[in-house]
Amino acid sequence: MSDLNAADFASPQSNQMNQGPSTIASAATITPVNKFTRLTGTTSVTTINPPVTGYHELVFVWTTGTANGFNTGGNIAVAYTTVTDRPVMLFYDPRTGLYYPMAVS
Repeated sequence: MSDLNAADFASPQSNQMNQGPSTIASAATITPVNKFTRLTGTTSVTTINPPVTGYHELVFVWTTGTANGFNTGGNIAVAYTTVTDRPVMLFYDPRTGLYYPMAVS
């Protein structure tokens, strides 16, 4: 987390903010570096390493295939099955240490 800035996860974003990888492979544990991240693959995510401290929001879009999406068992509060190219927002509550998904249906 040392090179990440909380402003990189704020809204709105600008081209002056961290432009790290915007696409990462889905895995049981992921570490996003941008507020908006594309995920490839079909592996379900159960844990997200919080990129910053405190409350923040993340947006994920699976780009290949439909995965199970987000599963509980790590720091995801509610399981959610994703759909390719459909954004899913997650809200991090530092009091519970959990991400809560809100999805467009």
